[in-house]
Order: sequence, then structure tokens, then C-alpha cells
Amino acid sequence: MTTSAIRKKLINFIADADDKKIKGMYMLLEEEIEKEEVFTLTDEHMVILDTEREKHVSGKSKSYSLSQAKQIIRGKKSS
Repeated sequence: MTTSAIRKKLINFIADADDKKIKGMYMLLEEEIEKEEVFTLTDEHMVILDTEREKHVSGKSKSYSLSQAKQIIRGKKSS
């Protein structure tokens, strides 16, 4: 059975399951559900960001506004 098929079966089961079963499943998966993943930048990433920011502030790199970037991405404007 594919993962997609399993997901559909689980969704249907959960939609119709009684409260006791739902609470039991939640208790089994609570730690995984509540686990908050924290993303942190490495020192190397911070150096790259600082370097790129300095290029932007000093005018050494070309920058675009959000609307300009959207136009470029959608192919309505050339860079």
C-alpha cells in the first residue's frame, strides 16, 4: 500500500473515530507532534549573510523590490 493510500485511510479513520481513540492516538504521537524544530544559522551562514548585506548596502550588488522580483519571476520584466 502506498503512503498516499495509508494517509487517506488514516484521515478517514480519524474523522470517524470516537474521542477515546483520538485521545489515545494523540498520546502515542504527542511528543512527535509537539516537537518544535529550531532552525539556527551556522557561523558560516552568518558570514555569508553579512557579506551579502554589505554588498547590498554599499551598492555593489543589484537589488530588487518585492514587486520587481515578482515581475522578474513571472517573466514580465527582465533583470
